[in-house]
Amino acid sequence: MLKQYQVCGLAVLAAVASLFPLSPAGAQDPAADYPNRVVRIIVNNPAGGGLDTVTRIVSEALSRKLGHPVVIENRGGAGGNIGAEAVYNATPDGYTLLAAVPAALTTNAFMYKKLNFEPAKLEPVAVLGTFPNTLLVKKDFPAKTVQEFVAYVNANPGKVNYASQGIGTTSHLTAELYNSLAGTKMVHVPYRGTAPALNDIVAGHVDLIFMQLSSSMKLHEANVARILAVTTDKRIDILKDMPTMIEAGVPNFVSDTWNAIAAPPGTPPAIIAKLNKAINEAMNDPETEKRFNELQIVKVGGSPADMRKLIQEDTKRWGTVIKQAGITAE
Repeated sequence: MLKQYQVCGLAVLAAVASLFPLSPAGAQDPAADYPNRVVRIIVNNPAGGGLDTVTRIVSEALSRKLGHPVVIENRGGAGGNIGAEAVYNATPDGYTLLAAVPAALTTNAFMYKKLNFEPAKLEPVAVLGTFPNTLLVKKDFPAKTVQEFVAYVNANPGKVNYASQGIGTTSHLTAELYNSLAGTKMVHVPYRGTAPALNDIVAGHVDLIFMQLSSSMKLHEANVARILAVTTDKRIDILKDMPTMIEAGVPNFVSDTWNAIAAPPGTPPAIIAKLNKAINEAMNDPETEKRFNELQIVKVGGSPADMRKLIQEDTKRWGTVIKQAGITAE
């Protein structure tokens, strides 16, 4: 009889234990065996662009740090929304990640009537790098310095036009930020991508573009277009003699383009932390640093909290520009 009570008691204890989760000390760490298979990064821009290039450079070192392959899948379209939506709906286990430029995480919410994902719910992992932007003008543009540029645009309202890589892109928003801060009215000429916009700058069909240093530097050095200023908060080493737009008398004029990694909503913090550590180590890899320097990319890294703060700041800044300029992607 005693033995029967003992067996019955053990059964009751087991049943009760099954109703309650294990304590944190006894719970299995979701990152303990992560990763144990291929990690996929969805790049929400077409292959061959800046985001794609940066992600592939980092993924090579990241594969070594994680001990498993990191594969890239390009899903461009709808301003980056298609790729972001795919990651948003993916299983939150750390095996599907998003590589994105700011738009899908910050500005698209202001320009599209409806998104099929919630940008704020994507989990920040790490910022990879930033591309400093420049003011690039056609070769025969009347202004030879950035101070002359400011004076010329002020004196010719509605007569100066600027190119962009498309509606809502950084080149578009940066020019509208200038209009807002300087009280000017330059005319927008949108293109479908970087190449056609720069081709028309070189051909002299449009006056200027706010363009990433990695692209504008080549044209500047070839003397087929001219950089007048950088849009960073301070001068950059590769162009020490080139002033900032702030120095030219346009307060608070700062613009750059960044690339970052995010994860699906609900991804366990332990996996986010493990990914963040591996990405920061990959960013410090000598080969990664070498290739970043060659492309004039500023290495960033940092914590998920740092990335979240950047997203919040850019969302506020560019959201104001979009509303004031009445920009819509539809």
